[in-house]
Amino acid sequence: MKMFFLTAENTESAEELGEEVDRTFLLSCKSNHFFDNIESEIFLMGKIMEYKKLGESDLSVSEICLGTMTYGQQNTVTEAAQQLDLAISRGINFIDTAEMYPVPGKPESQGKTEEYIGEWLVKQQRDKVIIATKVAGRSTRLKWIREGKNQIDRPNVEKALNDSLKRLQTDYIDLYQIHWPDRYVPLFGAPDYDITQEHETVPILEQLEVFADLIKAGKIRYLGLSNETPWGVCEFCELAEKHGLPKVVSIQNAFSLSNRTFHMNLAETCRFKNVGLMAYSPLAFGLLTGKYLNGIPENSRLALFAGFGQRYDKTNLNDAVKGYIEIAQKHGLSPAQMALAYVRSRWFVTSTIIGATSIAQLEENLSSLDVTLDKEIVAEINSVHAKYPNPTP
Repeated sequence: MKMFFLTAENTESAEELGEEVDRTFLLSCKSNHFFDNIESEIFLMGKIMEYKKLGESDLSVSEICLGTMTYGQQNTVTEAAQQLDLAISRGINFIDTAEMYPVPGKPESQGKTEEYIGEWLVKQQRDKVIIATKVAGRSTRLKWIREGKNQIDRPNVEKALNDSLKRLQTDYIDLYQIHWPDRYVPLFGAPDYDITQEHETVPILEQLEVFADLIKAGKIRYLGLSNETPWGVCEFCELAEKHGLPKVVSIQNAFSLSNRTFHMNLAETCRFKNVGLMAYSPLAFGLLTGKYLNGIPENSRLALFAGFGQRYDKTNLNDAVKGYIEIAQKHGLSPAQMALAYVRSRWFVTSTIIGATSIAQLEENLSSLDVTLDKEIVAEINSVHAKYPNPTP
């Protein structure tokens, strides 16, 4: 393993030092801010992990976030720990989960993901890991979560948070997110807004007051949104400012080569409200890897959970995927590497959430850190997008 020394002033030139050193040790030094007060850093092999401020918080999160929604369903507790260890060794300090995980949601497995993370987390130095989890929004289908009466009100949020803290074996959550809005919005690829679907909802101001009390109590540090709209982001931010309540610092929405709607609809809002994007589903449920082009492989997620990927069963998706794969192959990249590098390189993305069911998949996803897309590749990507725009919104 070769080691390079790059000056802060000129990271384009590198002097090879010749010595082989332990990558895990140096990445640990980086993530623990060992290099903060000196003008140079040690970089290994390709690109070391970068860290960015999440919105207006003081959270410095890795540009790659480890998603965990398979833990407890497709991954055992041992496999989960192996993935978490590998992620930390590569510089990831940001772990995302949810009270409803694993998916697809079932009463017998709900909460297992947080439990698996908790068994690992209790052995870590807590202040070196940023834990994000989510409270389930209103849904009558999730009858096993608080008897199907869950909504973003005080009793539900307090119960959800306390249960998450217990499963995660920690006394605080760094980033607590509303998994989807309490009010009606089209979700997970649903069609246009339908006013006949509107229902009574907990006022956003009331929601903010609940989270403010939990922040004061030290149980959560920051508040985030997920699957939100421009109106929702603005309303949360403006009410917080008007009433002196905690401002949301993040939004977790889908963004990928096959779903660039965030760039059209939310990028401007989040830029001027200073809300950081945690991009989920950057591989479009794995479809952007090309593994489903010739059918559904055995033991794949779509094989195991029929109908779970309805959001991605859309016209023109396969044609778009073929176009993107051709570009990746032309430039000596795997489809996953190119797709993840594209998401990570967008100016409005703070952290890209990756997930895997095997160490091999996680290794490939992490290798995207070594990829920088030049203008030629981006132009070719945009030409495919122009032909097949957003097949999986």
